[in-house]
Amino acid sequence: MAAVASGGGAAGVVQVKLQTLKPNNKLQSSFLGQSQLNLIKPSSRNKAIPNPRRAGGGIGVLASVGVDGSHELVSLVHNFFLGVGVGLPCTVMECGDIIYRSTLPKSSALTITVPGVALALSVVSYLWATPGVAPGFYDMFVLAFIERLFRPSYKKDEIVLGKKLGEGAFGVVYKVSLDKPSSKKRGGDLVLKKATEYGAVEIWMNERVRRACASSCAEYLYGFLESSSKKGSEYWLLWRFEGEATLYDLMKSKEFPYNVETLILGKVQDLPKGIERESRIIQTVMRQLLFALDGLHSTGIVHRDIKPQNIIFSEGSRTFKIIDLGAAADLRVGINYIPNEFLLDPRYAAPEQYIMSTQTPSAPSAPVATALSPVLWQLNLPDRFDIYSTGLMFLQMAFPGLRTDSNLIQFNRQLKRCDYDLVAWRKSAEPRASPELRKGFELLDLDGGIGWELLTSMVRYKARQRISAKGALAHPYFNKEELLALSVMQNLRLRLIRVTQQDYSEAVNWIIQLMAKSGTEKDGGFTEAQLQELRERQEPRKKANGQRNALASALRLQRKLLKTLNESVGDLNQRRKSIWWSRWIPKEE
Repeated sequence: MAAVASGGGAAGVVQVKLQTLKPNNKLQSSFLGQSQLNLIKPSSRNKAIPNPRRAGGGIGVLASVGVDGSHELVSLVHNFFLGVGVGLPCTVMECGDIIYRSTLPKSSALTITVPGVALALSVVSYLWATPGVAPGFYDMFVLAFIERLFRPSYKKDEIVLGKKLGEGAFGVVYKVSLDKPSSKKRGGDLVLKKATEYGAVEIWMNERVRRACASSCAEYLYGFLESSSKKGSEYWLLWRFEGEATLYDLMKSKEFPYNVETLILGKVQDLPKGIERESRIIQTVMRQLLFALDGLHSTGIVHRDIKPQNIIFSEGSRTFKIIDLGAAADLRVGINYIPNEFLLDPRYAAPEQYIMSTQTPSAPSAPVATALSPVLWQLNLPDRFDIYSTGLMFLQMAFPGLRTDSNLIQFNRQLKRCDYDLVAWRKSAEPRASPELRKGFELLDLDGGIGWELLTSMVRYKARQRISAKGALAHPYFNKEELLALSVMQNLRLRLIRVTQQDYSEAVNWIIQLMAKSGTEKDGGFTEAQLQELRERQEPRKKANGQRNALASALRLQRKLLKTLNESVGDLNQRRKSIWWSRWIPKEE
């Protein structure tokens, strides 16, 4: 290369030649490896390089290097390369004096670090937390698509109407059959529902349940939309006929719960009639209901209308199943959920009436709603709404007097006056209780009052203080399993729930109460000091200032999060003018 200086008509050229340095050469640059800058001696007419300052208006390159200035030029170029961080990669790698990260060979192995493992576990835990982000995407974009490819479809012309089973505000139910059964469409009695409103919701919910927890609800077959100029739009839904008897029908009988015993076992137990036998039957029914509820809640569906009329007994599986999902809300993707609207039966509804706070934003698009669903689920615990309704059914099974609508409404009023405290209601009702009411208390007080303790953990004013379906199944009340022989899968599932369930506070309180009641009745009992210590453990401790501050901060963060979510998805809700998921429902022309 050449360095050129010009000014005032004079020009000087210094030629610089890059040559390989011999081993005995002392002019070696550590940066340039085994190469050097060798200056070729300029010609006699370029012995001096004029000073650029003396050349008026001249432009040149500053170089105060003469014939013998090769050392200075090498040092200058060396320092220049170091200053700007430029070098020849091959020479840099060979010399080893200065090594840049970009020139190092990159390792293809996976580096495992503690923060990385913690982050990965956190992500996986979040994706599989209730109601399940990862299972939700898999269900919507994989399972639903495959199911629609291989499942048999039904048409209106194939269905032969039979007798009417019931009629409600939102539809009519018939017992039907197929005109020409085939190998794919086996014969037998079916149930048809013609729904004018909420039919699309019910089709969606039943399809979700069939893929995720088929044993929780009646066996769903198919659903489609029929459009006509005369009748308008009607949704046709088909189920396999599993029986006509609901829990409501069975409880109206004076033989309840013994009439359920014959349905579950197919025979009568060789035990005398009494509260112990009745307790085992009711315990079996409650366990089946909680199994079904846990299946719904685990997949992100809240029923919102749990009552005896919506619990049907399946004669084939000998279990109770949930029906009528028209009021259900799919909180995994936000279908049939509006914060300030509710669908419920006031006789069995929880005090809050809404499954989530009214400040919760309306559901955004499905991917966004699915991604945020674990956060909103943990903030509101919407599944506890169904738990309250199940607790009222538990009360009706234990107390025959509460099985009529008038008495149930009166009980709800009394419970409301007691601030939804069952213990306070019992204290006011037990002194003047009828024989039937006293029999109910005795039934729940068996085994140290473990049934009463489960009931009080389900029927509470605040949703967050109620037990979950999983927690209830892990409760000591269900330790006895003599009545109904569980299947292998049910037994494994029950054991898994008991092992993984962490909320044992209710059972611990019950044990402490039982120990305190036993007192010093027998030799070797507790002293008065020990009893006082047990009583103090039952009383809630006052939170320290730091704990109160942390709780207040968490509540402020929750309100801020809900407000931010509401603002961010407001535009999406305004633009959404059609029900996107209704396009998944087949149409009958």
